[in-house]
Amino acid sequence: MFGFGSRKFNEEKDVVYNNEGYFVKNKGIFSKKTQVTVVTPVYNAAPFLANTIESVISQSLHFDNIEYILVDDRSSDSSREILWTYAKKYKNIVLVFLKENSGSPSKPRNLGIELASSEYITFLDADDRLHSEGLEALYTILKETGDDYAVGKTMKETSKEQKIIGEHQSVAERRSISPYDVPNMFQHLAPNARMMRRQLLLDYNIRFPEMKFAEDKQFFIDVLTNCKAVSTTKQVVSYLNRLDENAESLTKQTDIFEKMDSNIKVIEYVKQKNLPVEQEKIVMNRLIEFDSITRLFERQHFLKSKNKKKYYEKFHQVLDIAHDLRYDFTDNFFYPINKVIYQLFIQKDYADLESLVQWNRNEKYKQYIIKDNLPYMVVPIFHGEFRHIRVPMLALFRNGKFEGDEYKLEAQVFGDYNDSVSELVFRSRRNINEEYTFNFRVNNIAGETNATISIDQLDSLSTGSYEMFIRYNGYRKLSLLKQEQVEFERRLFNFYTTINSNLGFKISKQS
Repeated sequence: MFGFGSRKFNEEKDVVYNNEGYFVKNKGIFSKKTQVTVVTPVYNAAPFLANTIESVISQSLHFDNIEYILVDDRSSDSSREILWTYAKKYKNIVLVFLKENSGSPSKPRNLGIELASSEYITFLDADDRLHSEGLEALYTILKETGDDYAVGKTMKETSKEQKIIGEHQSVAERRSISPYDVPNMFQHLAPNARMMRRQLLLDYNIRFPEMKFAEDKQFFIDVLTNCKAVSTTKQVVSYLNRLDENAESLTKQTDIFEKMDSNIKVIEYVKQKNLPVEQEKIVMNRLIEFDSITRLFERQHFLKSKNKKKYYEKFHQVLDIAHDLRYDFTDNFFYPINKVIYQLFIQKDYADLESLVQWNRNEKYKQYIIKDNLPYMVVPIFHGEFRHIRVPMLALFRNGKFEGDEYKLEAQVFGDYNDSVSELVFRSRRNINEEYTFNFRVNNIAGETNATISIDQLDSLSTGSYEMFIRYNGYRKLSLLKQEQVEFERRLFNFYTTINSNLGFKISKQS
């Protein structure tokens, strides 16, 4: 099939399972000590498997420094034949065949941890691929710092675009810091683009739990809460394959309630860890605000469901577990709208909860009001308490003009994180890894900001279209509103573009 040999794989003749129910090929026969072990769980991945394996073989770290363990979870397609062919050619490819399907990636990954012999370990799914310099980037950082864990950039690939996944963990070069000092470090906990010291997993007996969902979430919570120091890099490390031909296998509808049952188990698990309060707050915020509110309620599956009662019952289970936490978990919510959803739930105002979610998803052009120098979203479907819902940050375009050999942009920023506003970013829409940054900071209590960009700087940019945003709080993006209506002290301020493409401005009274 690949030109590696003539004899075809014959499982009946070639494979003998041990008493633990698996077969291993090539373990212990590669004489050179490797630096990194890559573990890939495999299940019916034949269309993508060769591309994944080749991305490991072609690493700049050099393949003879890599131990590659691939664990097949009883595939029924041609995955085993492909794996066998590669293992015959490369002695540092350790092949593991399970006798019975385990039902999740946990057992294959855990076997990989047990069989690994390198100082560092990383995980790669069987339909994804590595950047050619990905392993070398993470390995070099860990060797230089002595840290337990390093993470880089993950790119999601579709037929239409590329997208950065978990941008918080790859927006900056950070070295030897606490995982709790990386904003939202616990928000993205998939295996991609991260490498860790294998001894950490052995010392703290960290393994993937036998769960259908959320196994990687619990695993990396254990990893991060036991790390003394972590590093992050802007280097692209891995690519998630979400191309059209992969859509069927990766986008099958999974039962949200099965996922929630797994999330509830993770919440219980974290409670039992009895972490220091401030650390637990950070972990629980991800599990409650993101997993149990955003993913449960703020999705089309909730709005389209004819059995919303089941959703409410499931969230009640979350609250039953969280009721005796040592703090009010809503105080740590980043998005105020999630606190409103929670309040409506507690008040049993289910109709208003559903209306709010529906309006927020469907209304693209929202109005805002500034009160006491803080930004609020105007929710016209409500009167009274929830008509104005806080938003964390709001940026208003004030003026932009060319003067001599410079472009001067003025804006005003309102919200909770003005002190963390750091830069103005131009990001290429064609290549999202291409971005240009300009100093952009809040100048005073009124939130006034400005950026001065030379014509030479603009001229140095590649030809094409760019997304423009303000970066704050480490990695978060804030768009500049130009045409949106914003109310100040009962008057409506409206920036708009005229028929001649000029910037216009109008003030009117708000009824």
